[in-house]
Amino acid sequence: MSALPGDTLRGLLAAVHDGNGDPFLLDADGSVTHTYADAARRSAQLAHALAARGAAPGERVAVQVAKSAEAIMVYLACVRAGYVLLPMNTGYTADEVAYLVGDARPVVVLDDERLAELGEQAHTMPTTFTDHAATPDELAAILYTSGTTGRPKGAMLSQRNLASNSATLAELWGFRPGDVLLHALPIFHTHGLFVATNCSIANGSPMVFLERFDADEVVRALPRCTVMMGVPTFYTRLLTHEGFGPDACRSMRLFISGSAPLLASVHDEFRARTGHAILERYGMTETSMLTSNPLDGERRPGTVGFALPGVDVRVVDDDGRVVSSGEVGGIEVRGPNVFAGYWGRPELTATEFAADGWFRTGDVGMFDADGYLHIVGRSKDLIISGGLNVYPKEIEDVIDGLDGVLESAVVGVPDADFGEAVVAIVVAATGADPEPAALRAAARERLAAFKVPKRVHVVDALPRNAMGKVEKAVLRRRFETGDETGPGPGAGDVS
Repeated sequence: MSALPGDTLRGLLAAVHDGNGDPFLLDADGSVTHTYADAARRSAQLAHALAARGAAPGERVAVQVAKSAEAIMVYLACVRAGYVLLPMNTGYTADEVAYLVGDARPVVVLDDERLAELGEQAHTMPTTFTDHAATPDELAAILYTSGTTGRPKGAMLSQRNLASNSATLAELWGFRPGDVLLHALPIFHTHGLFVATNCSIANGSPMVFLERFDADEVVRALPRCTVMMGVPTFYTRLLTHEGFGPDACRSMRLFISGSAPLLASVHDEFRARTGHAILERYGMTETSMLTSNPLDGERRPGTVGFALPGVDVRVVDDDGRVVSSGEVGGIEVRGPNVFAGYWGRPELTATEFAADGWFRTGDVGMFDADGYLHIVGRSKDLIISGGLNVYPKEIEDVIDGLDGVLESAVVGVPDADFGEAVVAIVVAATGADPEPAALRAAARERLAAFKVPKRVHVVDALPRNAMGKVEKAVLRRRFETGDETGPGPGAGDVS
């Protein structure tokens, strides 16, 4: 494969503005719904329509819309015009969206209704567009990610951050003529938009573009595809589908998993069923991808492989010293993929980077003797459910504000389908007797569905150590089976 331009998204996604007649988007049956020429024309019209609404290079365009071909065209329009894309999870509530919009101050905000209106306006616009000549350090996107303080923060991703990462991945994962990507991921986060979509377009490949993951549709589409990117939940659900097996995978060359840890047992069962070893990789919002198991070579279950070419990854102790292989510590990274900082939060940007410029991921891991990276925990207490990030503090703040609640603790527990399930443990206020179902219903009004606890348990007290910190490890052990067996409040070692 020839070298890909890795400095700007416009260079990386040249297949769009070149606009040939090759297939771009396919449906599950393999029919072409859009060619690259269609994408060139439609993205040009939408770029003009956004400009007519006040967008200019460097201005933010916020998008919270259902996955569709038109949504992809809006992304391409932003790339071509130099607008800064702010994609928002479609599950976010009005309050959550209001916070992001108030913080980022976009000039255009699109929901499904406004996108339809923009689309109508765009049909009257020219089908050619003079692309903005972006520089590598220009801001390309802001992706919000919550933190342990509960308030989302906007990771600023430059043209170089996104383009260099996608160019590296497209080459590392062997994208080649004839590849067809099965795309069943959401397009409001890094995995579905800046990894899956960008790698495919960089190769000039078509995508079987599904609105959502549906096991029946995926099994029907797989024989026409060569590459699939998914979260572990996709693979666990495929393994329960009676039609999934070697015949469905006959044209596939690569299955990739990310956004959450893949259980070694799933890796082994998938290989036994299909003959394919899933390639697991590791990344995060602030850095895109950091490591990957090899395309050629051992894909080791329970690991996330090696640092990407051009990316440096290290594991350090609490004093910032690099530890030896086999020793656990904090994972830090540097490279062209690492974000520019947090939007409007210079003080936070400063604390998240080490003195020598390495970004502190907040994850805990170790390198084994062969150089494979193992993720062993998350110092920031992140829960990953169905491939989506859930931060306990944000959920706790909501639950603590509900009637009848004195305090709460939120943990992630193992779940066969979602990887981790969100569980809330609640202490009732004096004289109150809150019902778990009522608490979940109330939380659902304030939180996106994927953040709402799958289970709520009411207890007399939360276990705490000598310093008064809630011992979440005790809670995870107690409630990991879905009932209240196991050690009670206050059990466990004091640290």
